[in-house]
Amino acid sequence: MKRLPIPDDITGDEIDKDVRQELQSLPKTLAEDVARNLVMVARLIDEDPEGAYGYSRVALRLASRVAAVREAAGFAAYATQKYSEALAEFRAARRMTGNTELWPVMADCERGLGRPEKALDMAGAPEVQKLDKAGQVEMRLVAAGARRDMDQLDAAIVTLQSPELASNSIQPWTARLRYAYADALLAVGREGEAREWFAKAVEADRDGSTDASDRLAELDGVEFVDAMDEDDAETETVVTVVVDENTTTDDEPAADDEPAADDEPRDEEAPEADEPKIVQIKDTTED
Repeated sequence: MKRLPIPDDITGDEIDKDVRQELQSLPKTLAEDVARNLVMVARLIDEDPEGAYGYSRVALRLASRVAAVREAAGFAAYATQKYSEALAEFRAARRMTGNTELWPVMADCERGLGRPEKALDMAGAPEVQKLDKAGQVEMRLVAAGARRDMDQLDAAIVTLQSPELASNSIQPWTARLRYAYADALLAVGREGEAREWFAKAVEADRDGSTDASDRLAELDGVEFVDAMDEDDAETETVVTVVVDENTTTDDEPAADDEPAADDEPRDEEAPEADEPKIVQIKDTTED
């Protein structure tokens, strides 16, 4: 069996205690080997999904009868968009444990396989009632996504409307729920409401799990451009803002209240509509 390199500082003790307890059914040396591969899966799955997938396959070959291993293999396959494989692993883990906590991600695999109707069927199944609050919110997000897959945009909005969305309490799922709602509103052209909910998502997004701040800036017409000056190696951040012709800036003093007198009288003309200016505000930071 081909093994993948694992840093010496990874002992396997880093894994969750519940997983460690599952691995106690294995011989000690084998358990340690599996644990170290699972740690690598956890470390790589966000930044290097393909790498995580490789370690998950090693763990799977070593201990395919351990539910935690099947679950890890499922998430690694899911992260690499191998939805059929992920679904098979999640189903295996669920059969071993009897738990329903994987139900939402299993439904999302159905979406990934192009079967949104199946995902909606799962959203209405009795298993959903057995999920904790986080799982139920996740199931709602999956169901709304399935509605959008089927071009049922208004239904997606209604699906996301819930006590969790209306609550002012910040929970781990709050930012993603508000973001999904804002995105659904924007999809049907309700830009004002979408902006409001993107702003609310920014307030709740304490760990940067969404790009709500970028979406909000985009709606406000703010564009950030990074440029490198080759001569002095300065990095300039250029913010492009559309402003009205009558808007003043720090570099452009406001006109006096009284117009300046001219030597010759002017013929009165109908005022022309002001055209917007493009003002670039540069924030230069030396490396």
